[in-house]
Amino acid sequence: MIEADKYILGISGGKDSAALAIYMAQRYPHLDIDYFFTDTGEELPEVYDYLNKLEVFLPKGINRLKASFNFKHYLKEYKYFLPNAQSRWCTSKLKILPLEEWIKPELEKGKKVVSFVAIRADEPYREGQRSNNKNYFVELPFRNDGINKKGVVDLLDSSGLGLPEYYQWRSRSGCTFCFFQRKIEWVRLMERHPDAFERAKDIEEESLRKGAPFTWLENEKLEQLENPERISKIKSEYETRKQRALKKKKVNPLNPNEILDDDDIFGQSKFCISCHK
Repeated sequence: MIEADKYILGISGGKDSAALAIYMAQRYPHLDIDYFFTDTGEELPEVYDYLNKLEVFLPKGINRLKASFNFKHYLKEYKYFLPNAQSRWCTSKLKILPLEEWIKPELEKGKKVVSFVAIRADEPYREGQRSNNKNYFVELPFRNDGINKKGVVDLLDSSGLGLPEYYQWRSRSGCTFCFFQRKIEWVRLMERHPDAFERAKDIEEESLRKGAPFTWLENEKLEQLENPERISKIKSEYETRKQRALKKKKVNPLNPNEILDDDDIFGQSKFCISCHK
């Protein structure tokens, strides 16, 4: 491990970063790690609940970082173009920029900063957020120690923290209107957090009125998705894929009642590491 003047660990509200925080606190209690969460102001209430529970397991509190301006400010700045896979300005402005501003004083003093990132051993295709600063380093403890998805779940279960509640219906943390959400997750958002769904719909409609070309979903507006017939079709397609995945999934003899999650059904989803991990 690289010797540094400051160690940081970003927590998204997802399972991997929560497990890493507990793992590092237990395995390296001598390290003075600063935990942080960058709050977009558009998070699920379950994320805040999970962060509060996680803090009980850590030697110090989680720093809550926030951008100087909110999502609506940047939406206007980007001429009402909704963020998308090709232009993730929501991540750069609401997640990465607050982090950069937080560690900037340390780097300007020439101090070494190591960031622990929760990329697992079974994610060889992912890398942590890099920096051009020669004194900023990224460490991947889970990859280095061979900890995969099952290992993450085991860590959370054995600690007593468990998984975030939103995993019952959603595969990711991050903003309520994340454009990486699958259609079934938009339907579930509408059912569980109707106010958040309406806000996402209002933002989309405002964007279109201002002449921007994108919707949250490719080729489909949220007002179309909330049609009862459309909802029924999305749920039916989801169940069909779920049954197909169940037939293909090998039974774990150590955990025969292991629950299928949406990544098992759809394959590994796309996401922003800064938001989801």
